[in-house]
Amino acid sequence: MLAIRAFRSADLDALYAVSLATGHEGGDASHLYSDHKLIGHIYSAPYALLEPRLALVVEDDDGIAGFAVGTPDTATWQERLEAEWWPKLRRQYADPGATPATEWSADQRRAHTVHRPRRTPQQVVELYPAHLHLNLLERTQGRGAGTMLFLEWMARAGVAATHVGVNSANARAVRFWSKCGFDRLKLEDGASDSTIWMGRS
Repeated sequence: MLAIRAFRSADLDALYAVSLATGHEGGDASHLYSDHKLIGHIYSAPYALLEPRLALVVEDDDGIAGFAVGTPDTATWQERLEAEWWPKLRRQYADPGATPATEWSADQRRAHTVHRPRRTPQQVVELYPAHLHLNLLERTQGRGAGTMLFLEWMARAGVAATHVGVNSANARAVRFWSKCGFDRLKLEDGASDSTIWMGRS
């Protein structure tokens, strides 16, 4: 049986674990990383600790199997991370900038994000100010958990327009967000990279 509830401080390690288990195109990334917390440092932990009101988990009989985290105001959130989250991590992880990017390990790519986080395109932020991350372990996928998490998150956030950034290699995630009413966005600058931006209003 699946149940959705608010994040508790004791859940933090589980969020890190789910982030790692879904961090490679929606699947397990543990074989890619030496530091198993790096993905969570970027995509789940800051939300759970700095915006706990909008942090949800889904549980089954085996424990926490997914989460939804996010913020109603992406622009303000990015500034808050600069003030409250990235400085400590920048002291912990070395910036790989001196090494050619083509030679970076998975850990170094994430460390680069810590030191030089990529901003969400302004066009996306202006039209869809809120954003969220939703990750599910494979054992809960296809059982309605994602839709339940999304709807509960939207109800709590009370926002009119939301965006998500999806890895272009994660076709299943793109289909999921499409079913949730998100449209693929065409950016005016024509930027093309590994992220698909999708918005819902």
